[in-house]
Amino acid sequence: MTRLNIKPLLEKVEKPARYVGNEVNSVNKPMTENTIRFAWCFPDLYEIGMSHLGSLIMYHLLNEQENVFCERCYAPAADMEEAMKHAGMPLFTIETKSPVREFDIVGFTLQYELSYTNILHMLTLANIPLLNKDRTENDPLVIFGGPCAYNPEPVADIADLIVIGEAEEVILEVLNCYEEHKSDRSIFLQEAAAIQGVYVPSLYTVDYKEDGRVESIRPISEKAGLTIKKRIIKNLDESYFPEKPVIPFLNVVHDRATIELFRGCIRGCRFCQAGIIYRPVREKKPETLAKTAKNIIANTGYEELSLTSLSTSDYSNLKVLTEDLTASFEQNRVGLSLPSLRLDNTTMDILKEVQKVRKSGLTFAPEAGTQRLRDVINKGITEKDLLEAVKNAYEAGWNQVKLYFMIGLPTETMEDVEGIFDLVVRLEQEVYHKRDKQYTHPLKISVSVSNFVPKPFTPFQWVPQNSLNEFREKHRFLKEKFRTKKSIQFNYHDADTSVLEGVFARGDRRLSAVLLKAYEKGCKFDGWAEHFKMDKWVEAFHECGVEMDFYTSRGRDKNEVFPWEHIDVQVTKDFLFKEYERALLEKITPHCRAQCNACGYQQTGTGGLCP
Repeated sequence: MTRLNIKPLLEKVEKPARYVGNEVNSVNKPMTENTIRFAWCFPDLYEIGMSHLGSLIMYHLLNEQENVFCERCYAPAADMEEAMKHAGMPLFTIETKSPVREFDIVGFTLQYELSYTNILHMLTLANIPLLNKDRTENDPLVIFGGPCAYNPEPVADIADLIVIGEAEEVILEVLNCYEEHKSDRSIFLQEAAAIQGVYVPSLYTVDYKEDGRVESIRPISEKAGLTIKKRIIKNLDESYFPEKPVIPFLNVVHDRATIELFRGCIRGCRFCQAGIIYRPVREKKPETLAKTAKNIIANTGYEELSLTSLSTSDYSNLKVLTEDLTASFEQNRVGLSLPSLRLDNTTMDILKEVQKVRKSGLTFAPEAGTQRLRDVINKGITEKDLLEAVKNAYEAGWNQVKLYFMIGLPTETMEDVEGIFDLVVRLEQEVYHKRDKQYTHPLKISVSVSNFVPKPFTPFQWVPQNSLNEFREKHRFLKEKFRTKKSIQFNYHDADTSVLEGVFARGDRRLSAVLLKAYEKGCKFDGWAEHFKMDKWVEAFHECGVEMDFYTSRGRDKNEVFPWEHIDVQVTKDFLFKEYERALLEKITPHCRAQCNACGYQQTGTGGLCP
């Protein structure tokens, strides 16, 4: 295995700590000729990748295996890329500075559709063929996983193998299969396709109708099933979680310790893909979490611990856990961070206890400005709930509040858009201006508006997305409204990137060609505003004869075959469509602990009810 000398390059880049490795708790281990070399690649900068919990779990899990050495690789920043090209140096891992091309397996996590060109970029820098059909026995296997893999078709021509579901549950089976069949790539892919949760795109073919819609997705191998059923961890208490995570050398996006309370979500917000694909809800016991948290803090020295999940306040033992952790950490001034909260009275009591150590701003996500539209999306909160939550937080000493909204939601009117401004103004007036004079500290409100993107496996997978012009008109309208309120900070997400995200979220295999064409035109780091080139993307679509509107602004019939039809998330299409119909009727569906709504995944592997 080649080891590259990168020291001369480090003198030429702004942040050499991105590339040096040797961080506290990073892994270096002896290798033999039988060691499987696994390059874990994150298609963005070090600061982003090192903040991703799933990557750290997989890195440490793989390195716990005696016959596996997993090393990390991140997309180099522009200055490092230039230095590498000038020196003729290929993409390398940060543990041993080995060329990625020399590894057995190269794995990428798909967290965001606009990172796809970065995958092509990293493969190019590594001198690995971009298309699976062009790779030979001398090339690494390219594996994908992550939330975007639930619609794998836009990258189906690139990946050799795609993991559907929770990778911790399946990756060791894949490696065992590889160890047995690594001498023959074709046989390995055939055998891997028989593993639940593994999709081998080259073993399937797609038929299209004359109008461009998908007619069928068919296996062309006896080993490949008609559907690929997601893999889940049935008992999170027995699942792997690293207690000695790597500590980065520089500030990263989420620079703190993290524990995961549970997976899944009981709420059923109709726009939320994660709430469907991560079903069923599986909680860890508070004693498991407390032990893990104390070990992580002891092994890292972090001064903040984040309790994460899709909806942290829905953890059934949150009060017990936070009391235990607060008592353990208060003396050493280790603060607790509780994202994804629904602020009822119980949660507010917990927050008051937690903020004794360290207080940060609070975040609320009303999503929509009117009650009608919140009912459409099944958000399950009222204006009264929001006002009471912010009022209680303000009176308890919090004076910074972030509010998240979306525009472009199904059935939205300009009345609903204006409702965002009206709701924020009422909140400011009710919570701050009508308080007694003793409350003299100002209430700082920050409003962030994102653009709705319909996602696979949600009740809104059938709906058209707003056009660029529609998004831009709504942005202009809200900018003018908030310009009259200097006390409120207003931000909104770029419409171009949201539309492109919408294309790839519900796209099919024909987008692989567009992806390659856009990359050839210089598209990369598309999630970064300073790098995004919409004009190049438009050219790529035109040259490939593919219409963006076909994937975004077109509504779908009830029985349309989706590009992801062969992926089984164990929530039925009938349930999702019924939820779509209830949305159009503005009907709320109770959350899963209040009522089982027969989504198709009614029991966990242990036989209990989902929640």
